[in-house]
Amino acid sequence: MPPIASASLASAVEGVAPGFTAREFRDAMGQFATGVVVISTEVDGDAHAMTANAFMSGSLEPPLVLVSVACTARMHDKIRNAGQFGVSVLGQHQLPVSSHFAGRPVEGFAPEFDRLHDLPVIRGAAVHVAARLEHAYPCGDHTLYVGRVMALRGEAGKPPPLLYHGGRYAAAQPMAA
Repeated sequence: MPPIASASLASAVEGVAPGFTAREFRDAMGQFATGVVVISTEVDGDAHAMTANAFMSGSLEPPLVLVSVACTARMHDKIRNAGQFGVSVLGQHQLPVSSHFAGRPVEGFAPEFDRLHDLPVIRGAAVHVAARLEHAYPCGDHTLYVGRVMALRGEAGKPPPLLYHGGRYAAAQPMAA
């Protein structure tokens, strides 16, 4: 197959409205099940965190992770200013943590932090990652932050993961091989 010339691709796409709404796109992308993480950082001695599901490993060598953060999110500039971020991979038992940092606080719940490589991370999460910001790439209404992993820690007896699918929380069910 011949390569697609970027100039012809840009002219073919530019100014053309998609045949779907933003809501339809969001609903379609919601059919991809993801894990749930809390992205955290510290600015001027204060911990800041947000729930996200746009997280992935980017490279094994060097060890890199990526997070996607909306440009309108309060966390957006905090990551850039701090130059580092933590990622806590949540287990099913941490639904209140996810809700809290997604802007839906749970009455009587107070999140607890641990520290990893001088960054706040969520106590009891299945995995903790501490990353130094390497790159920030504009991506539409989000920014892709790429971090070099400086420290990694997993909890003993890892809990089942907290998942997100179809606009709601979900649980993984083991499958027969």
